[in-house]
Amino acid sequence: MNIAEDELMVSVFSKDCPSRQVLMDISGRWGVLVLAALSQGKCRFNVLRRRIDGISEKMLSQTLLALRRDGLVDRFVENAVPPRVTYSLSPLGIAVAEKVNALITLLETEVPAFEKAWDDFER
Repeated sequence: MNIAEDELMVSVFSKDCPSRQVLMDISGRWGVLVLAALSQGKCRFNVLRRRIDGISEKMLSQTLLALRRDGLVDRFVENAVPPRVTYSLSPLGIAVAEKVNALITLLETEVPAFEKAWDDFER
């Protein structure tokens, strides 16, 4: 294959494109929130769980695992008893989190517009 053919194969709209799996991991119920929380700095599992209201331990574990697999989150284990595990964003995760945080800022800023749209829709 030549470069032009390879570039055509990279499309999130294609069911076989690897970018679609990463998009699903990021945009799933918890991925965006984990990235946003970690963009505030590295933290341990329970701190992260408390920061993200409503996430269960199981879902946080699964989300962190998926984001680690995608290369967005790093996991550091310190030799201690018990072992101390810290999570942080990788360089790629920082780049993605910047975009996620921009979206979050937009959404939070526009809450009144969303509430008006919801009210208008119900009429």
